[in-house]
Amino acid sequence: MLDTRLDAGPVLPAYGRRSLAELTPSLFTALGVPGLANPLGIAPARRVCLLLVDGLGANQLAEHAADAPFLAGLAAHPKEAGAGSLTAGFPSSTPVSLSTLGTGSPPGGHGVLGVSFEASHGELLDSLRWTTHRGGHPVDQREELPPEWVQPLETTLHRAAGAGVEVRVASAPMFDGSGLTRAALRGGQFRGVHALGDLAAELITALSAPGPVFCYGYHANLDALGHVYGPGSLQWRLELTIVDRVTALVAEALPPDGLLVVTADHGMITVDPEQKFDADTDAALRAGVRLLGGDPRSRHVYAAPGAADDVLAAWTERLGDRAWVRTGDEAVADGWFGPIASPEVRSRIGDVVVAVRGSAAVVRSKAEKFLAALPGQHGSLTAAEQDIPLLLLRG
Repeated sequence: MLDTRLDAGPVLPAYGRRSLAELTPSLFTALGVPGLANPLGIAPARRVCLLLVDGLGANQLAEHAADAPFLAGLAAHPKEAGAGSLTAGFPSSTPVSLSTLGTGSPPGGHGVLGVSFEASHGELLDSLRWTTHRGGHPVDQREELPPEWVQPLETTLHRAAGAGVEVRVASAPMFDGSGLTRAALRGGQFRGVHALGDLAAELITALSAPGPVFCYGYHANLDALGHVYGPGSLQWRLELTIVDRVTALVAEALPPDGLLVVTADHGMITVDPEQKFDADTDAALRAGVRLLGGDPRSRHVYAAPGAADDVLAAWTERLGDRAWVRTGDEAVADGWFGPIASPEVRSRIGDVVVAVRGSAAVVRSKAEKFLAALPGQHGSLTAAEQDIPLLLLRG
């Protein structure tokens, strides 16, 4: 069942042990890339295909095992060293997790700290689209805020390619050259794919390459349907069934020295409409706030000068037991982001950081009208959002 118990503490990301940050270093070590760690203990392979199913939390897979018998079977009966589950990291949101995956570093290291965050003073960077809003319109920031500056770490993909691994990135064509792709996944050969069958074909083709080869494939539709209809909805379950069947077909193509890896970037919860707090209309949540970043389940609250203590008190009182509300320093000390790499990264963290509990959400009915209306959300520190599967199958 989804973990929405209000008496449950936050699920802190297992950075350095079993978080998404440990996955690509372990996989590339298995492929023979020198100088990386293998904390997951993954055995050597010649060809590795990593399929990331956006929004497929470990809890959701377990709850809907009948809709995904192949994937659920791998989860219930792991046969490979390293298989099991991972934690996504905080915030448990797509741009954060993809940057964590691509760099092998926790968010505090790579600096992509939310769906939106203050990357330059006075403006929020939308890290999914790599835009800011000026005059009510999105403005492309790939030149003003180059992804290679916002996220300066060398990616594990780039390092593996330099060591002789053929590295491929298979995703929708619109992501080719996007700000997030440049930040998180630079170093791989981009292959545009148009549908799940196209993606599967890329994975199968990689599995037949001479090797060493690594192919990362990304599937977005399960997450999209979870947002629009809610995880566990009929639409979501049917998409899960399709993903399951196509993954099984890819598995049939595994050679003896091939490894298929399936994971996710986060799980998801269904928001209770009666537990929405509107930060655009609630006077208590607006007072003293200079900028408000993040998403409905995780917020960076940037206070006006001198107002940080009052903002902390107001948000703590207003949200009560529906959120974990911390100062930025407390969130860092508690390990929410992992080790902080630089003062620049630290400056991107809110004066107040909020991780929402249960089935509540902090929405913005004006600034984020579409997002505020969606029933499916993620980003916080609950088990439903943090726990993701790590499924391994060898040929």
